[in-house]
Amino acid sequence: MSKTYISRKLRRQVEEDARYRCGYCLTMQLIIGRPFVMDHIIPEAKGGKTVRANLWLACRRCNEFKSVRTHFIDSLTNILVPLFNPRTQSWNVHFAWSEDGTQIIGLTATGRATVAALRLNNAEIVGARSLWVSAGWHPPND
Repeated sequence: MSKTYISRKLRRQVEEDARYRCGYCLTMQLIIGRPFVMDHIIPEAKGGKTVRANLWLACRRCNEFKSVRTHFIDSLTNILVPLFNPRTQSWNVHFAWSEDGTQIIGLTATGRATVAALRLNNAEIVGARSLWVSAGWHPPND
């Protein structure tokens, strides 16, 4: 959770930038039924500023697992790499959906590290995604 006040105007701008979806798992805020949080891409604890260029929308689950991380080990290369930056990087370059739409597959070192660090395929969220897929709400088409 941010230590710094985020104005309504700035929050609205970031929500619109993110299209009301988590920048990491692409879950729609509407599905969760509660407001998402403002994620500091570079955490405040590491000197990140509370400015539009450093903020993105995140579900509470992704935000909590990310915590103050900015890097994580890629499971394939065993190298420390930066986590995905939803403000400056394209999700589709780093990730893809499994055939059934319930799991996120890391396509790059950054993608794999982000999947692992944020536990993007934990059992609870994969179960929820299967229900969302059944309802036609998931995965996003873009």
